[in-house]
Amino acid sequence: MNIAEAIKVLKKKVSNPSLGLPDDLFYYVTTITPMINVDLLIKDEKGRTLLSWRNDQYAGKGWHLPGGIIRFKETMETRIQKVAETEIGVKVDYDPNPLAINEIINNEREIRGHFISVLYRCSLSSDFVPKNKGISKTEPGYLMWHDQCPDNLLKWHDIYRKYI
Repeated sequence: MNIAEAIKVLKKKVSNPSLGLPDDLFYYVTTITPMINVDLLIKDEKGRTLLSWRNDQYAGKGWHLPGGIIRFKETMETRIQKVAETEIGVKVDYDPNPLAINEIINNEREIRGHFISVLYRCSLSSDFVPKNKGISKTEPGYLMWHDQCPDNLLKWHDIYRKYI
């Protein structure tokens, strides 16, 4: 099969890439092009930062800022709110002007090895209490307010230490 034929097959399998891609295809795409993602620096009026626990083969284990990869033809605003709703359970207020733009390249791996990360300042009331759906502090998705930057922040988010 040549590339043109392969592309025809993919177009039949993925009729609407705006809804996301099948995992195998997504991981392949991340080997040939940078991914653009939004990261949410969520603060309350007390200056605390809301972080989520993560533990996966690509990012590792530790605290991280909620974030997500922008889908095809999706606005950054839409991705910010989808990340907030998916990872936190509520919408956030945010400054539409990015706080930082960083390029992250991991030369040691091919899959998910190049990102353009756009950091947005977001806010929630200190009245917000993470639900944590009965998961423990060491399970992926656990949310917690932090008064200062934790030592076990994911190494990929070290670029954000000065903001936390």
